[in-house]
Amino acid sequence: MKIQFIGGARTVTGSCYVLDTGRHKILIDCGMFQGNKELEQWNEQSFPFNPGEIAAVVLTHAHIDHSGLIPKLCKQGFSGPIIATHSTVDLCSIMLPDSGHIQEAEAEWYNRKRRRRGRPQMKPLYTEKDARYCLSQFQGIPYDQCTQVVPGITIRMRDAGHILGSAIIEMWVNTPEMDSACKLVFSGDLGSKQQAIVKDPAFIDEADYVFIESTYGDRLHGERVDRGEILGGIVQTIQKQGGNIIIPSFSVGRTQEIIYELSKLLHEGKIAPLPVFIDSPLAIEATRIFRRNQEVFDEESQQYLRQGMDPLSFPGLQFVETVEKSQRLNRVVSGTIIISSSGMCEAGRIKHHLKHHLWRPKSHIVFVGYQAQGTLGRRIVDGARRVRIFGEDINVLAHIHNIEGFSAHADQAGLLEWLASFTYKPKKVFIVHGEEAVSLHFAKTVSETLGLDAHVPYRFETVTYGEAIEITGHASAGKEPVKLPDGLEYALESVTLASLELQNVLQSQALSPAQKQEVLERLAVCVEALEQSAQDCEE
Repeated sequence: MKIQFIGGARTVTGSCYVLDTGRHKILIDCGMFQGNKELEQWNEQSFPFNPGEIAAVVLTHAHIDHSGLIPKLCKQGFSGPIIATHSTVDLCSIMLPDSGHIQEAEAEWYNRKRRRRGRPQMKPLYTEKDARYCLSQFQGIPYDQCTQVVPGITIRMRDAGHILGSAIIEMWVNTPEMDSACKLVFSGDLGSKQQAIVKDPAFIDEADYVFIESTYGDRLHGERVDRGEILGGIVQTIQKQGGNIIIPSFSVGRTQEIIYELSKLLHEGKIAPLPVFIDSPLAIEATRIFRRNQEVFDEESQQYLRQGMDPLSFPGLQFVETVEKSQRLNRVVSGTIIISSSGMCEAGRIKHHLKHHLWRPKSHIVFVGYQAQGTLGRRIVDGARRVRIFGEDINVLAHIHNIEGFSAHADQAGLLEWLASFTYKPKKVFIVHGEEAVSLHFAKTVSETLGLDAHVPYRFETVTYGEAIEITGHASAGKEPVKLPDGLEYALESVTLASLELQNVLQSQALSPAQKQEVLERLAVCVEALEQSAQDCEE
């Protein structure tokens, strides 16, 4: 049995792991890389496996950094089931087509420039139609029920408490070639106990190997009461002094949590009623899906429902359905809250609102989620005094707030508590889904605090399970990390990916003698070029 790390290794996004039992290959997640341009270029690379050989995809949750390359996978030959919770299936039905629409819009934007320069047109990663086509392959299953994925692999999904439908994957692998069954646990994205609407993450009793996220593996969140008070305090400020509140927010999960918190503040009389605009078509649809899946809400939300209160609605809450209505909001300069996407400010209507409010001294920009390196949101949070939006330099004069307590990810204490809950210690813990420095810090903390064997894998690293674990597939495996320039890092990753893809193709193709000779001659040219690069590096 082998597992290869395709994404989510020493980076937060792009979660994807290939499990190969020798009889079947399945994917755990198939996410999109998000963040800076170098990272997003990895989405254009070929998969280092044949999509047609994948028997199934097991999906932890609907966020695009976990699901966003599924349409590409299906487009390139994957025809098996995509197994997820019912709520995740519902959310993917809106999130993946929305992602396809974004891919088309971005390709068209680049192509307008390319046409003016006489350069060839680029194709979108996938289209909205591609995304809708793959939805028929989704299969919803309930929490806490054992399900056979393929012969020899059985899973059970437990609530991860991250967003609606998010799951921890318990996976039992038992094939005739194995001496005994092996249990793997994939944490997916673990939620925080401070989080509203969704339940707390489930604890797991035992596992042989654990794969745990580490987004916030180096920090602690504020208390829940603090975040509510902070948000309420900002609202009180604009109600007394004027100005608007702009909240860049992820459409799924975070927006609904902000609605919930504002609803509580209003019901408790801590803020006066005011207009609150949800300016994101995806967030609007997601909120409606949340309302249809109330049976998986946490106890506090269920209690509100039993009292006849809708935790996702209040007087003054308005959905902005059209672009025209969104544009009219730019003329409102005081007394409102605008919640819009994308959460990292890289696309969507939020960029227009930032353009119209960042330069206003009375405006308040409230960040309530993770901001990846290289994003507009990260630059603002890090204190940039001027940013470029739609080709225009905008001075940052607004008040900038970053309320980390709203995070849908467990902090270091939450992650450690979850790991410590295992009755029987796992043989090894793989630290994934985190920026490199954070993952390394968390691995050290896990080893020192819990006495567990923790490892931070590299991209394309392969772990082979037997009497002893063998880790291969990356030149840096087992070494201290060395930071390379982004362009060089991308070029080397591309070479690695191309070699893996070549291995897959050669293993699956029967070549004639003439074809073999052609391959050998071309490989000789590649080897010569690589040897020259090695000599240049030595000099």
